[in-house]
Amino acid sequence: MTTLELLKEAIEVGHPRDAQALVYQCLEEGLSSSEIIDQAMIPAMKSAGEYYKNNAARSVRKAYDILQEKFGSLEDESLGTIILGTVEGDLHDVGKNLVALMFRSAGFKVIDLGVAISEKQFLKAVKENPDASIVCISSLLTTALPEMQQVVKSLRKHDPKHKLKIMVGGGAVTEELAKQFGADAYSDSAIEAAEKAKTFII
Repeated sequence: MTTLELLKEAIEVGHPRDAQALVYQCLEEGLSSSEIIDQAMIPAMKSAGEYYKNNAARSVRKAYDILQEKFGSLEDESLGTIILGTVEGDLHDVGKNLVALMFRSAGFKVIDLGVAISEKQFLKAVKENPDASIVCISSLLTTALPEMQQVVKSLRKHDPKHKLKIMVGGGAVTEELAKQFGADAYSDSAIEAAEKAKTFII
């Protein structure tokens, strides 16, 4: 098995220490954060099932922390600023954290608001960070979708000239829902999210 396959397996079965060691090994082999996330961490999260309720989530966090430590400094000369958060009513952050990491490794400055972020908190962040050109909203739970729709609606009202690009994603979201909400882009992959964000930067 390759190191990436071993890392995927370590996350699936919930072995944080093994995952940590394997991420270091991947980096030593010259693998990029994109390869590690796209080929090991994300597939493992999907196949682990209820990973938020077991050690798989801890394994992902260990791996994420290492990549964050290595690639977080890439924000210094950024392509642009992205505001990111999981909507109110949802406390999941593993997927959001992976997307944040991919944005950073792609060269963006990321303002991560965290989880359970209300409409008012998103609007406040936009007002306090006028240089932000993209807002990325996440939700894993279908029960939080109405809140996501409201956040998109409020951001559009705040930005009638459509200068701010809105991206949505997460387990509860689909391409169809993204269009229905009025978002500019949808992604179900951290890699794809970073690539789409780049297309919004002129």
